[in-house]
Amino acid sequence: QLQLAESGGGLVQAGGSLRLSCTASGHTFSSRAMGWIRQAPGKERELVAGIKWDGDRVRYADSVEGRFTVSRDNDKSMIFLQMNDLKPEDTAVYYCAAARPHNRYHFVSDFVSWGRGTQVTVSS
Repeated sequence: QLQLAESGGGLVQAGGSLRLSCTASGHTFSSRAMGWIRQAPGKERELVAGIKWDGDRVRYADSVEGRFTVSRDNDKSMIFLQMNDLKPEDTAVYYCAAARPHNRYHFVSDFVSWGRGTQVTVSS
């Protein structure tokens, strides 16, 4: 299992930007797809973005397509989520999560290691 720690959340006005970071500790980071998953109060968890273990492919939820960008640095065992044009509906706790080694990353249930989350609040 990986240990994951998110940072970079905060309060921002609508239209603003934030960049989330996630640092992983463990030897299997570079073999795992990673994802950013969010959960708003009273709502189900949503897979916002996923990135393949080599960074070759990325996936986004329709709700963030064109506004969010996921990336990774395998040398530093980190992933990032650049969030632009933020909207109040983006308000949620954002979790960094890791899938099983060389496995799919299409659904929330594919992710087996989770960070504690970081709060993102977008005011209108």
